[in-house]
Amino acid sequence: MRRILLSFIIYHLSFSLIEARVRLPQFFADNMVLQQQSECNLWGWADPGKKVIVSTSWNKQSFTVTARQDGRFALTVKTPEAGGPYIIVFSDGDAVQLQNVMIGEVWICSGQSNMEMQMKGFKQQPVEGTTEELLRCKDDGLRLFTVKRHASLTPVDDVTGHWDEANSASVRDFSATAYYFGRALRQTLSVPVGLIVTSWGGSACEAWMQADWLKAFPKVNQHVTEADVKKLQQRCPTALYNGQLHPLIGYTMKGAIWYQGEDNIPRYDYYAPLMARMVEGWRQDWRQGQFPFYYCQIAPYDYSLIGWKDSQLLREQQLKAEALIPNARMAVLMDAGLEYGIHPRKKRQAGERLALLALSNTYDVKGLPDFAVYKEVTFQNDTAVIAFDRSKEWVYFEHGTTSKHFEVAGADRVFHPATQVWVSRNRVYVKSDHVRQPLAVRYAWRDWVEGDLMHDGLPVSSFRTDDWDVQPVSTQSKGDYNNPQ
Repeated sequence: MRRILLSFIIYHLSFSLIEARVRLPQFFADNMVLQQQSECNLWGWADPGKKVIVSTSWNKQSFTVTARQDGRFALTVKTPEAGGPYIIVFSDGDAVQLQNVMIGEVWICSGQSNMEMQMKGFKQQPVEGTTEELLRCKDDGLRLFTVKRHASLTPVDDVTGHWDEANSASVRDFSATAYYFGRALRQTLSVPVGLIVTSWGGSACEAWMQADWLKAFPKVNQHVTEADVKKLQQRCPTALYNGQLHPLIGYTMKGAIWYQGEDNIPRYDYYAPLMARMVEGWRQDWRQGQFPFYYCQIAPYDYSLIGWKDSQLLREQQLKAEALIPNARMAVLMDAGLEYGIHPRKKRQAGERLALLALSNTYDVKGLPDFAVYKEVTFQNDTAVIAFDRSKEWVYFEHGTTSKHFEVAGADRVFHPATQVWVSRNRVYVKSDHVRQPLAVRYAWRDWVEGDLMHDGLPVSSFRTDDWDVQPVSTQSKGDYNNPQ
């Protein structure tokens, strides 16, 4: 293999002069990963009308393409099964050579701070297990690319970033959630994995969308200006689509993972259709059909610390989004939050649960657990009986045989703490001494709560059986909710 690669390099360097004129996006570079067994898109810029020869070492073939009047050229190359390293050469008379290219599985990783949060953590906000992981993270088959922050009023054609092999230095500065996702794929699939992280802490869902997609949402600013971008940056509608996503569109990949939602809590009421429209738009632009889209539900946190409340309503919207978005699933983090911190330390759980979804649903790996989800409630006299879907292993409570996180209401819509909660198979039975004829049940219906309803080692999302539009009324204070007497 080394002898073949050496002859390949020598042959194509014979075309070279001192300086290359072909320009490539920064994500087409040494150490990159291309999606295996696909018609893989490649593109760049050269002098208008210039012929560009692209040669790939895995099949020893060359392809010729002519740069358009704007200088852009584009082509597709067929990639083999996973493997490498390979070389790609772009030449218009001068050669640009990409080395150490791997063929494997490529995923786009996006969202706000909990996707952006690096393995080293934020200041005074560590990621759990970082020290141990940095000691064993070296893996030349896992490749990492982080897009530098950039908000823009108009679409740009390139990003700033570079590919690295996974090692203690590169992993330390890389998204923890994305790293754990990629590591799990590597360990299970035994193929190279490439992760492209494009995220920004505090970013709004609206910032990752095109203007046309936002027309269906009248509450969103429809007339963004340069002043808006400078002032709002990552919260400005369209600004991150233009500056951090648009340049990547077309990079042939397997799917996307997403961890975002905290910034949209004050605008929770239309988050599910908003997110669904975003995914639809990404898929239309990428032209890869309904590629897999897996996302994290935001973790519990005491939002009163930043003057917000009722984040459970945003979690509910994220749960509803599963039904609105084809080929999408949600990873639940009800047991992985942090009461006093909006950036939970348990990023391994976030990344690995996203990987569970990908491995089960995209790669058809058998034997992995699944997230049970609330299905329906029936009432038997003074007892509510709650049923679940995807619960073949039956539900249970993490710490004992009961839970303190259920509330019950009758016709007056006043919620009381459940006084009896028990499980039988995949049913939860709930009753309260204060409600003789229950009409609604809520589980973990608070900003901060340590979820304890589980299925096959995975938490169940917070839920409510009612659709009452009034603000929830409770006989418990927040303190009583988490520390019942």
